[in-house]
Order: sequence, then C-alpha cells, then structure tokens
Amino acid sequence: MSTRPAKESVLVPPEIQTRLEAAGLRRTLATRAVLGLFLANPQGTLSHAQALVSLTARGLDINRVTLYRLLDRLAACGVLQRHADDGARTWRYGLADTGEGLAPRFECDACHRQFRLTEASAPTQAVASDLFRTLAGMGHQGLRVDVSIHGTCASCVPSADGAHGGEPLP
Repeated sequence: MSTRPAKESVLVPPEIQTRLEAAGLRRTLATRAVLGLFLANPQGTLSHAQALVSLTARGLDINRVTLYRLLDRLAACGVLQRHADDGARTWRYGLADTGEGLAPRFECDACHRQFRLTEASAPTQAVASDLFRTLAGMGHQGLRVDVSIHGTCASCVPSADGAHGGEPLP
C-alpha cells in the first residue's frame, strides 16, 4: 500500500476504538481512512468498489485485496455491518449500530441509505429474545439478529409528476 498525503484526520469514536482494540485491529492509515468513509455518512452503505474509488479520490492508494480484508475484519469485530446487495450481487458495508438494543433498519434499494427504526427496538428485541430461546432449545447458539426491511425511501419515491421527493438520487 502506498500513500499520498492524507487530506483529513479521522476522529474514531470511543465505542468503535473499543471494538477495534478488542479485535486486535490497529488504527493504521488504511483503517482510519476506511472508517472515515463510513463516519462521514453514517446512514450510507458502500460496496467494495465504491469504497476503493472513494479512498483513491481521498489520496489513499490501497490494494483491493487489502481493502476486502479490512472491510471484512471491520465487519467481524462489529464496527461495520455487511449485507448482500441482491440487485448488484455484491456485498455492501455500512456503519454498525453501536447502541445496546437491537434496532431494525430500513434500506433504500435505490440510494442504499439506511435508516435505523429505533422506535421499533423494544418489540424487535422481544422477537430476537424469542428466537434465541428457540435456538437454545434446539441446542444452537445464536450470536446476533439483523433485521432489515428493503424498499424505497421518501427521497427516492417518484412523485405524481415523476420527480423524486426530497434530495436527488446519488
């Protein structure tokens, strides 16, 4: 990995730093740069290719395999969430929820922004607990539940005149 001068400094929140340390990940230039992409747009998600283009535009020349491994390590330690983008047949990564409760998320299939449905957290937690109890009764050990709803966000839904509501599509 070769680098050009960094254009910005990334402040890593304490809860993310704790997850990195627990996983044994160092805060290398590449790690800070990747985290910066997701911290700058907490609702957004990126594919590997989009992350690579963004990092290159920010002055970081990172090997694509190194980036794949880093994204997967950040997902494994709970800093990022990885989910399939069935339309593009690729993985998308987004900043993981650092809260204690389980909050389902809504993902817009048009712009790939994610919205946490925090008001649904308590009922969702009850369902997750029931699922974990069921799994335990079968002798399995559940680790996490990821609840996502896919559709089109208010900004991407075309209005009656054919224009998109809110902000334009990326």
